[in-house]
Amino acid sequence: MKKISLKIDDGAIVALLALRLSLGWLFFYAGITKIFDADWTAAGYLAGAKTFPALFHWFALPTNIGWVDFVNEWGLTLVGLALLTGFFVRYASIVGALFMILYYLPALAFPYPNAHSFIVDEHVIYALALSFLAFTDAGKVYGLDGR
Repeated sequence: MKKISLKIDDGAIVALLALRLSLGWLFFYAGITKIFDADWTAAGYLAGAKTFPALFHWFALPTNIGWVDFVNEWGLTLVGLALLTGFFVRYASIVGALFMILYYLPALAFPYPNAHSFIVDEHVIYALALSFLAFTDAGKVYGLDGR
């Protein structure tokens, strides 16, 4: 694939940093609040899956929900920390985008992911924004990836 060279001005750098930090905070807060909430579980969300119900119901089984909750809680927290610090941003962004797709699919009653969306909801937007971060070296903008 041909590489495209773009001129990035200071405004774009600030916007890229703001996007990385805001998504980092979103993920970190979502994860850490799940860790500290002893009653939190993904079981109800997964049990109500409309798309690929067999897969998501399997995740919700009592034998699986422990590790599913652990991966969810700590995955979100670590993705958030990586984005906030600018450390391993490419990998964290890809993992975060996968999380968003896994959140999108169970709720999707095609073509309506929720009452006020048609095909695209916030999870798709987050996944696309994270994909952008993954492929723009966003961690090098005032992050540890640029050290």
